[in-house]
Parts: sequence; structure tokens; C-alpha cells
Amino acid sequence: MAMAALALAGCSLIPGNQSYSSREESAVMLPVQQGDALVPSNIKIKPITAELIVDMFKAARPPRGDGTSTASVASSKAPGPGSQGSRPTPEYRLGPGDIISVIVWDHPELTIPAGSFRTAEQAGTVVNDDGTIYFPYAGVLKVQGMTTSEVRKLLSAKLAKYIEQVQLDVRMVAFRSQQVYVVGEVAKPGIQQVTDIPMTVLEAVNRAGGFTTEADFSRVLLTRRGETYLVDVQAMYDYGATAQNALLQHGDIINVADRSFNKIFVLGEVVRPGSQLMNKKRSTLAEALGDAGYLNQATSDPRWIYVMRGDTETPELFHLDARLPDAMLLADRFPLHPRDVVYVDAAAVVRWQRVIANILPTATMLNLTSQTQYPLFGARQPPF
Repeated sequence: MAMAALALAGCSLIPGNQSYSSREESAVMLPVQQGDALVPSNIKIKPITAELIVDMFKAARPPRGDGTSTASVASSKAPGPGSQGSRPTPEYRLGPGDIISVIVWDHPELTIPAGSFRTAEQAGTVVNDDGTIYFPYAGVLKVQGMTTSEVRKLLSAKLAKYIEQVQLDVRMVAFRSQQVYVVGEVAKPGIQQVTDIPMTVLEAVNRAGGFTTEADFSRVLLTRRGETYLVDVQAMYDYGATAQNALLQHGDIINVADRSFNKIFVLGEVVRPGSQLMNKKRSTLAEALGDAGYLNQATSDPRWIYVMRGDTETPELFHLDARLPDAMLLADRFPLHPRDVVYVDAAAVVRWQRVIANILPTATMLNLTSQTQYPLFGARQPPF
């Protein structure tokens, strides 16, 4: 009787031997977002059924990133840099370091004053640090912030005093005043020059050689003027969410995060417990169990498979009863999120065996001690 009482007490003392069976809510309180505050609360456990999966698919929206970083996520109330609306694409405006070529028809002495064997970049006109250029007969002109068409109109007006029916053209030769920085998991990180072809997030990544195998397509961080936005390129590919494909501006920083955050954890009575790296944030419960070697047939209780999702404003707990193999069809339609924890509970008899296995060495030692003979005391127990 003492042994039985000790074994029952051991069920609550030995780690890993408490059952999660038949629970309707979490055993511990979890932080839940209520309004602007986090409050501790117990979370209801939702059974994984066909109705739940249908509701999840109906409520699905094109993802805007996992929201786990400290970056600000562009919303409808505070549109991010990708919210272009119906505005026309902005024209490129000159800045210090840019090189332009001014062609005056019928006046080659103004077009190529140093000969015809120089490249366009060598013969071009460089915008000075103060944003000005010098052109014969026109003098020093402030062109910073102007487009090539505006510079053409300005030069035509200046040269009209000396040349009748001026015909000239202004072309870009080199873009050197505006640049963006592309870092992180791209093939060729570094500086990308902004040209007259509008550069978007995808364009910048492609110019940098594209994503590496370790890139997280859903966590591309765009930093502009001290604010950081989370751009989900994976959503662009999967859902056509092109509103996030922002037009870049001078000084923008594109940081492609790695996919080390996109892990799920499969614990409990599986063959190979541990963490798994998700491929493009796509994994199902059945896939996670399969990659873990599936349930341990000798120790697991397939009635109690749990998915714990705590990395959201409102944590969620799900339960799958997999006594019948058909339940794996539900598991294959149940999508997992990064940082999800999959737990497979142990069978009741296994928990009992583990309790006994922990108690038996102590009980055996006590039994041997009680039967020890002490010759100095006449084969009796010592008086102390």
C-alpha cells in the first residue's frame, strides 16, 4: 500500500509524467492581448476537425509577414512605401555625381568639344556637388532635382539667345547620385544604383543576384527614413499581393532575413523529436510528424496530439485525435506556422512504467537496507 501511494504521488512529482488528456483549456496561463494590454489567461483547446479547417481557409488572407520582428507592418491606416495608388511613376531627378549628355543638333562643337573618340561618359557633363552644371553660352545652371526634359527646356531657353531654332536633347549617361543598399540573404549584397527605370523591392533583389537558399521570402525588411517595414515577397508570389512591392528611394535599405526563425518543434512521443526548418513557411501537421519519424508506436497515445501556437496576440491550442488513420487526412490539411510546437502525449501505461522505473531503485535500496545483518549487534538492527 505504501508503494502504491508513493507511485501515485510520483505521478505528480516526476517531470514528463503528467497527462494532457481530456483537457478543455491550457493548464497554464498564457499572455493574451486584450486591447492595448497583455493579460494572463487560460486558452481553450480547439479540436482539429473538418469544420475548423474549413473556417481557417475561409478566414485566410494574403499574409503580410509573420509580425515577429520589431519592424512596423504597413497597414491600411498607415500605408507603407508600397502604397502607390493610381499615382504615375515618378521621373528620375538629377543629383550630384550624375552625368548627362547634351546634344545640340547642327552644332558639333557644343556636343563633342574634345573629339569623337571619347566615350559618352568621358564627354558627358557631370553634375557638381552643389547641383550645378556649366554649359557654353548658357553658363552655370542649377539642375539638381530636375528631370532631363526640364533641363532640356532650360538649356533651350538659354541658347535661344545665340542660336536660332535651337534643337537639343539631354540624355542620362550615368546614374551616380541615388542608390539603395541590399544586404542579407542575396547572392550579391551591396549598393544598387537608382536609374530612370523605377526600382522596386523585387527589382533590387533581382539586381543583387536573387535570394539565396537560406533566404526567408516572407521577411524582407525595408528601412526608409528611420522606419522599417515588413515586406512579404512570398505573398507576392503566392497571392499576387503586389501592393507591397514598394518603389525604392535614395537611401533605402533592403535587408533579406534568413529563414532560421521559420522553425517548428515536434516534441513528445515521436521517433525523432526536435526542431524542423520550414521551407518557405509551408508545412502541415502531417508533414511535421512524418519528418519526425511519426509517432512512437511503443510509447505514444495517438488520441492526444497537440499543436501549440503562442507567437500571436492570442495564443491558440489545437488537439487532434488520431486513433484512426483517417485523421492524418485532417493533419495534412492543417497548416503550421513558424514557432508552432507539436506535442504527442504518452500512453497512460507508459507514464506508469516511467514512475515505477524512477521509484524502483529507491525501493530496492530500502528493501536491502532493511534486511542487512549487523554482527556487532547480534544480527540485530543497531539501536540508532
